[in-house]
Amino acid sequence: MTSKIETYIIERVRDKRKEKCLSQLALSQKLGLSDSFISHVESETRRAKYNINHLNEIALILECSPKDFWPENPL
Repeated sequence: MTSKIETYIIERVRDKRKEKCLSQLALSQKLGLSDSFISHVESETRRAKYNINHLNEIALILECSPKDFWPENPL
């Protein structure tokens, strides 16, 4: 089960990924991770999570700031 903050970040990454028209597979491959990594993170039934390094690399790929994935205020 994911926490509120984890869910929030996962949703923000998904939104940014879709804005850039990148599939889960394409983002996983650009990160150099398993083809199913992003789908596992975005799945509610899996336990995979992003770490700080993932978020930094994703921000580079999506051409945004890692801060774009975080809420303005604590949840």
